[in-house]
Amino acid sequence: MLKNIHHHSILSLLILLSVMPVAHATDVSVTGLFSGKALVSINGGSPRMLTAGGKIQDGVKLISADSNSANLEIDGKRQTLLMGQGISSHASESEKPSVTIVADIQGHFMTSGSVNGASTRFLVDTGASTVSMGTDEARRLGINYLKGERAFTSTANGIAPVYKVMLNTVKIGNISLNQVEGTIIEGQGLPITLLGMSFLKRLDMKRAGTTMTLTKQY
Repeated sequence: MLKNIHHHSILSLLILLSVMPVAHATDVSVTGLFSGKALVSINGGSPRMLTAGGKIQDGVKLISADSNSANLEIDGKRQTLLMGQGISSHASESEKPSVTIVADIQGHFMTSGSVNGASTRFLVDTGASTVSMGTDEARRLGINYLKGERAFTSTANGIAPVYKVMLNTVKIGNISLNQVEGTIIEGQGLPITLLGMSFLKRLDMKRAGTTMTLTKQY
């Protein structure tokens, strides 16, 4: 009788283990972009070519790609990565959210993310005191900057009026921060949003060669 109970217990355990989902601690970076294809590095391995709609490789599946970005499913979650961008999709309860960014050929650290839930492209800029953008981008993101505090700042084109605002959320990868100071520069056609120190000062920044890792402090 005891032998049968022991046998059934082992069998039940094996069945339970067989149906448990397998977790992938996946670090993914995009090193090449083509129409319908993307060259990606997974968990620090050699770059491999993924085809849109192809099979899942180590928890990563390519949904679509063009010369600008790759739409990937990483461990069951959709992520859009730009050329040279990397991301870590895994963080246990004891780990802090982090994002790894690979510099482009000009040495700039660029990444995709969102402001108040609307997608935008960021350039990491430690020389910018706040998350900054032009008025055109602010309007596109739905930011009512005219309600902000008006001031003036010195730019490459001279003195320009700015609006100081509070951004509800700023997010890159799995790092999301609330109540982030922002600056909207009037009349400046900035092609990208500057990810300044009002966001970066709340993260730990580590750079190794062409790779920068941002980790949430708390």
